[in-house]
Amino acid sequence: MTTKVLESLRAELPPILFRSHPNFRALTGLHPRTLANLDSLGQGPAGKVVMGRRVGYEREAFLAWLAARLRVEDRQGGKAA
Repeated sequence: MTTKVLESLRAELPPILFRSHPNFRALTGLHPRTLANLDSLGQGPAGKVVMGRRVGYEREAFLAWLAARLRVEDRQGGKAA
């Protein structure tokens, strides 16, 4: 399941994903401020790109970071397995 999610994102994300992208939250499920906060704590994705005041991430580095944070829960009868 995680692989399908990541492959779908890989197809949709640009090579550099800027936090200011109008669909950043819709594409990633994360608020841009969340990434800014994680960056300030040293917990954000590697491959950070800065262009003027715009901050973004290389697609593959972002996906690797996201993959490390994702987990899939199986459900049986409404309860976590």
